[in-house]
Amino acid sequence: MEDSVDWRLNQWRTERPDVDPSPMGVVARIQRACRLLERELRDNFAAHGLQLWEFDVLGTLRRSGPPYQLTAGQLVDSSMVTSGAITNRIDRLVARDLVTREVDPHNRRSVLITLTEAGRELIDTAVVDHVDLEARLLAKLSARDQDHLAGLLRKLLTSLGDHSPGGTVKPGT
Repeated sequence: MEDSVDWRLNQWRTERPDVDPSPMGVVARIQRACRLLERELRDNFAAHGLQLWEFDVLGTLRRSGPPYQLTAGQLVDSSMVTSGAITNRIDRLVARDLVTREVDPHNRRSVLITLTEAGRELIDTAVVDHVDLEARLLAKLSARDQDHLAGLLRKLLTSLGDHSPGGTVKPGT
């Protein structure tokens, strides 16, 4: 079965037989899959009153473990946004009573962001639906195919410079 990317590649092969469009097939499929998946994720998060970035921040705090608290700098390190963007996002989450912000008593130059009980309840509910949705979205791929695809994408991401922020992120580290 052909997808829309095959159609575009065939056009390139016809119009420019001197150019091998194979790399375009990989990149275009990743981009297209990303757009289609993000649309599904956005709709799912909206059902919980969340945007994708809110889920990301709340999830980062939740998976950090008790006391579900990180510095603003640690949140910047775990995301791909600037410190200004994190500040704006934290402001919005504080206004919704999903996180609190306080000066670190051990380092007055640092700000601690803590998940509130309401934030924890929301992320705990949303993550269950999120994982269920992702399982449904990947259902056409066997577990073996999913593992293989994850491995290939990991290899691609690391070759592009993506890496783990390293170790367990805890306040003060």
